[in-house]
Parts: sequence; C-alpha cells; structure tokens
Amino acid sequence: MKPEKIISKEKSGTAREYAKVPKSRLSRLGQLGSLATRVAGSMVTEGVRQLAQGNRPKASELLLTPNNARRVADQLSLLRGAAMKVGQLLSMDAGDLLPPELAELLARLRAEAKAMPISQLNAMLQQEWDIDWQDQFQTFSFYPVAAASIGQVHAATNWQGDKIALKIQYPGIKQSIDSDVDNVATLLRVSGLLPKGVDYQDLLEQAKQQLHAEADYQLEAKLLKQYRQLLAHDTRYVIPGVFDELTTENILAMNYVDGLQIESLINQPQHVRNHVMVLAFELLFKEMFEFRLVQTDPNFANFLYNEQYQQLVLLDFGATRAYPSRVSEGYRRLLSAALHHDKPAMNSALRQIGFFSQPITASQQEAVIALCLEACEPIMTVGEFDFGQTDLARRIRDAGTALSMKENYWHTPPADAIFFHRKLGGLYLLAARLQAKVDVGKIFSPYRLQD
Repeated sequence: MKPEKIISKEKSGTAREYAKVPKSRLSRLGQLGSLATRVAGSMVTEGVRQLAQGNRPKASELLLTPNNARRVADQLSLLRGAAMKVGQLLSMDAGDLLPPELAELLARLRAEAKAMPISQLNAMLQQEWDIDWQDQFQTFSFYPVAAASIGQVHAATNWQGDKIALKIQYPGIKQSIDSDVDNVATLLRVSGLLPKGVDYQDLLEQAKQQLHAEADYQLEAKLLKQYRQLLAHDTRYVIPGVFDELTTENILAMNYVDGLQIESLINQPQHVRNHVMVLAFELLFKEMFEFRLVQTDPNFANFLYNEQYQQLVLLDFGATRAYPSRVSEGYRRLLSAALHHDKPAMNSALRQIGFFSQPITASQQEAVIALCLEACEPIMTVGEFDFGQTDLARRIRDAGTALSMKENYWHTPPADAIFFHRKLGGLYLLAARLQAKVDVGKIFSPYRLQD
C-alpha cells in the first residue's frame, strides 16, 4: 500500500511573483506593442521636460531612462519565452551588436522570471501526463525551485524515494518563438537602437533555431545523456540522470542534484574559487576542441558546486550547439596564433571561422584582430591571470564600441562565433565575480598548435 501523498503548495514566508503566461500570438504582440507606445510616450514627456530646462537631449538618452529600462525588462520577463531569451542573449552580446547603454537595460532580464500560477501549471501537467498525474509522486511541490525564460523547475519525489527535478515548459512558448524574435527585433529597430545598416537577419534565424532546440526537452534529455557519456571518466563533473518515463517534449525529469549556487562561492577560500574556474575553463576547451559540442549558455544558474566532493554540477543543456571541425580548428588556430601575436595567421583563422565575409577595409580587419588579442589576454598571460584585478571586460566592451563606431564596422558576426563568445565571455564574468586566479594558458596548452 502506498503511503499518503504530500502535495505542498508553497513555502511559508517565501515571496514569489506569479503571472499567467500569455499564449496567443496576438496577445503577445499586443503587449509588445503597448510597451512600445508607453516607451515612446515617456520619451516625449522627458524630451519636453529637458527642452524646458534648456537642454537638447539625444534620442538615445530619452529612450534609455531608468523608467523605460524597467518597463522593457518587466514586460519581457512577463512574456517569458523567446522575447525574454532574446533580451538575455542581446544583453550578453552587447559588445558585438548593440550600444553599451542597451546592455544595462537588458541585463535586468538575467534575473528570474515570474512563475506561472498553479492553475496554469496544473493544466500543463494534465496535458503532458494525465488528469491523475499526481499519483506518480509521493511528494510534489507546486512552489517552483526556479523560474526562467522558457520554463520553471519543481521538486518531486517518486514512490521509490528518488528526488526529482522537473523542468516544466511554459504553455505556448514553442509556438511563439518565431513571432517573439521578430517582434523584439522590430521593437529594437524602430527605437533606433539598432543601426539601419546592420544586417542581422541571419543572426535572428540562428536565434530562432537555437530557441526551438532549447524548447525541445526530448532533445535536451538526449544531450544530457551524451554529456554524461563524454564525461563519464571525469568524476570532477556531475550531470543529472534522466527519468525517461516522465520526460516529454515539454517536461524534462532529472535527478535532483544539490550544491552551492556558483555566485555564493565568493565567500569561499581562494583555492576553492580558483578550482571552480579551472573546471569551467577545462570543460569549455574540451567542448570546443574534443567534443565539438558546446553548452553555450553562461547563465550562472546553470552551475552548482558540490563542496564535499569538489565537483562542478552542470544543470542545463538546452543551449548546446554542435560545431563543425572547420570552426573548431579555426579557433584552435586563432588562439595559437594569438600566443605569438601572429596577425596574418589570426586573420586567416578568423576567415576560417566565418569572419570578414562582408566587405571590410584593412584598418577594420586590424581593429578586429586587436579586439581578439584583447580577449585572449588571459590565455596569453604566463602563469595565473587574476580576474579579480583586471578591467578586461570594460576594455573588450570599449574596443568593441570603438570598432563599431570609430571604424564604422557594423556587421553581423558568424552565429557560431557569437554563441561561443557568449560562453567564453560569461566565464570571464564569472571568474571576475569570484575574483579567481587561473592559469588559462596552461589549460589551453594541450590544444595549442605546435610551432
């Protein structure tokens, strides 16, 4: 006889905002349209105020006010799905495509989304399993452990006593991806934040493909199993197992893995923080140069740390991207050439990756190569690179802005490059947050081309 089920509603004393996920294309478009109207109205009001004070403000200054930043971030977090994900993606890649001011506006989207209400959650579970879905569990918490752009995570226990993490997708997200991406791009373009000459259509198509892959939880389950196999002999990494009988296209059931939030390690001893980042950089190079399969989402919430066994826990594989040997070897050539400041070899490697496919002047090529050298500083440093005592992120951002503004080189980088740079830049940010000291050059050395 089964013991009595325990279905928990919510942790007492814990506040979380709930909001129904808008499902139809029209309702989502309408919310973005109303957002644009409110932002435009705010710009007019602020412009009149500034003119009355004798100032002549720029349009970008009127757009990027704190109130407008809040409006945009709050609306995209309410929509969730691709609208929020595109905002997150752009906030990580602002140096490649967008003015630095917009990065601050969109950075709010890295926080958790609002959770869907219990009625909507229950309807989703009935749709994916059946009306008596609760009979599968000894315990199930309706309170989400986490809520993000595409889905939210709930804890449960099956009748065998296994603790399970259930990633449950928001309803209607798959169907809204293409229109959300187009609508957000239109909103940014008409705002004047995207220069008219930028050809970003290919990037938008790549973003749609990536988001459709992230929304396919059966695919993510396969990737989880693939990574477990690839890292089976390296006990320094922990990857959850999959419960196939509970997993659907919209629900991913995994082992619930405990660990410390990666950002909380700032209070740990220096050697612990260093160790975590060594594991993260080693994994990234393995992914690009051995697996040719890279989990490209650097969100800090995708990592935990098992303090007892000194293991890095990897949680999310939705943004995993396969890389062709041409690109993988191109990056191997690029980083190897950067170690010698061999600019002709770097130029050749960048072309192999897919850069410079558009008309470009010699000075613009030189500026791109200089930006790459700037970004390769941790790899080129002999010994440990102190991420806590560097302004590298600011310098890369400033160099990217100078490239796009002073050199007038607005371009769409290859999608493969954008997703890889997103992950590498995310690790740089995490290392800086943890004030870690890492010998990145030593970690790269096994992959370095021989002189």
